Amino acid sequence: MSRVALRPTRGIPPLAWSALGAAALLAVPILIRYGAPGSERYYLHILIQILIWSFIYTGWSLMGRFGLTSLGHGAFTGIGAYTTVLLWNVAGLSPWLGIPVGIGLATAAALLVAYPCFSLRITGHYFALMTLALTEFVRLCIVGWRDYTGGSLGTQPQRAPGGVSITALQFEPDRVLSYYIALALWALGLWMWLRVDRSMDRYALDAASQDEEAAASVGVDVTREKLKITGLSAAMCALGGAVYGQYQMYIGPDTIAGLGVSLNIVFGTIAGGLSVLLGPTVGAVFTQLLSEVLRVAVQGSGLTAQLGSAALALDTAIYGALLIFFIIYMPKGILGTILEARRRRRAGAP
Repeated sequence: MSRVALRPTRGIPPLAWSALGAAALLAVPILIRYGAPGSERYYLHILIQILIWSFIYTGWSLMGRFGLTSLGHGAFTGIGAYTTVLLWNVAGLSPWLGIPVGIGLATAAALLVAYPCFSLRITGHYFALMTLALTEFVRLCIVGWRDYTGGSLGTQPQRAPGGVSITALQFEPDRVLSYYIALALWALGLWMWLRVDRSMDRYALDAASQDEEAAASVGVDVTREKLKITGLSAAMCALGGAVYGQYQMYIGPDTIAGLGVSLNIVFGTIAGGLSVLLGPTVGAVFTQLLSEVLRVAVQGSGLTAQLGSAALALDTAIYGALLIFFIIYMPKGILGTILEARRRRRAGAP
């Protein structure tokens, strides 16, 4: 056999794949405009929602991958969104300043609940219940302050003249610009995930998730490490919630805050793959497409007229059933299971 035959073939380098992927994502609006004329606004809307929720799911995965199961991230997205909108509507403060305030409030709320839990070694389902109580508290505050928040009906940011304003962070008629903003937000989420994954904090959190006493015995400040990742996760979700509210031009306790949002975040992240970089993105694609298909199916079949408001909860029931399926049969999620099967196939190949 010749040396040429023994020389291993080299595939495309990962950097080249990343460049090709980035170029494809940047060209998506052009491809949609020429590939689906007349429907580009609809497809861009779906993609923008996927990118924003991918960022939020990625923020939750920073905690979830280390065993910190939170059911309170719906509170953080709600705090970020409502703080930004209320400061704009009531005080005339630009979202460029309102978003940092919302992020700060959400981070403070997360640390306020997390510090006593981590100091007293409250973990597992007890910690999940504490965050669940925070979510319900924020939802009740939103409903109770109806004079400002609109209560259960929600509210809208005051529209800028013409619908386009850099100061108001509103680009409603031009979804192409909104797409690029959502794309930049998604890229920021991946960068944050990689920074955490390649840091020493990752090893400290891994050790703490296995055995807190053993981790503390070798010098790991368990409480501080958990607070750092909790604050970062809450800040990312608050940022995602604020951007989502500005894009949708509507916020409500059922759309951006509350237990339903928290459960959707958990489900989407677990469905895509909790411990994989692009797992939350795959989960966002799965959940958003599933929600859209169910919406079209329900409207087309006339179930809304027959069941009334109960038909609106159909997607939540299906999410719950699918969550049980993923936990039992695909605990690593869609992408995690695919990568694991690929690794096993390569390991078993000669």
